[in-house]
Amino acid sequence: MARLVSGATGCKPQRTVAQTRLRSSFIYLANAVNDLRGNWATMALILAPLVLATSLCMLPDLLNLQARIAQAFAPGAHSVEYRMHNVGLRQVQVPYHPGGVTRMPAPYPAWMTGILHILFGLLIQVGNLVVLCELARIEARVRAPNPVGEFVEVYRRTIALLPAFFLVVILQTLVMVVAFALLVIPAAIAFVWICFAQNALVFDGQHSWHALLYSRDLMRGRFFRVATRLVVFLAVLSGYNSWIYGAFLGISLLVGPVATYTGLVWVTLFAVDVVWVAVNYAALAFFDAAGVRLYRDLVTMVRESAVAASEAAALQNTGPLSGVRV
Repeated sequence: MARLVSGATGCKPQRTVAQTRLRSSFIYLANAVNDLRGNWATMALILAPLVLATSLCMLPDLLNLQARIAQAFAPGAHSVEYRMHNVGLRQVQVPYHPGGVTRMPAPYPAWMTGILHILFGLLIQVGNLVVLCELARIEARVRAPNPVGEFVEVYRRTIALLPAFFLVVILQTLVMVVAFALLVIPAAIAFVWICFAQNALVFDGQHSWHALLYSRDLMRGRFFRVATRLVVFLAVLSGYNSWIYGAFLGISLLVGPVATYTGLVWVTLFAVDVVWVAVNYAALAFFDAAGVRLYRDLVTMVRESAVAASEAAALQNTGPLSGVRV
């Protein structure tokens, strides 16, 4: 609350108000948990179509991986030899195949998996937009009367923002490509400058280059403080992803022989794939929520600075008017 304080020099009114400050990275992560608490069921329903579509994009890669593993451990695929008393070589695998087993082509060609990888990246971007739209509704406390209505409202806004969103993503990509062409340090600076461009589109209606410039303006005088928090976010995310990828690879290798034995290879792998993709989308929603918290504090700080500057300009001493007699 603002209060007027009488100073010793001319009784100028001074405004003492609690200014917004950037909080710790882990506080933002904890607040993200609070924001999503009670909304996970709605978020899961909203992301379910994207989880299934993304899992289908990854399924051919898993089937190719299982085919390579089956070929590697097939009988006669490896020849085992040992030298005894430096006398000679003895083949201990029967039947012995000196040339090994000819590798069979992958079940799904490279051009097909390449197209699916591109579609996978596009679906991840759409998922990011869907999560931001839902977070905007949570922040505004606007809710549909039932989960199905919330699903419809979120996707209605997502479809409306989709062209502008992909334009922002393309511009971000171009900026990063140019920055990487220079050096790594300019690329890191550019990443911090434009990282909130998508938030600026969804939450403040900034389109095209204006979204990138809006994100850049939020960093004025706060670059290193924001960069340190983003580094913590990325460190936590990378550690989380490494555990998830390792667990997913291990589980896929374990269930491969079981799936082959039962004759339900693609069903088993698809179930594992769905779980892995769903966990990754949950992480996306979590870190998006933390980023929205940070973005909102930055926007509030910029607005408070603008108000303080305008009030300071209004309270400046005025000189006597020339040509006016009292």
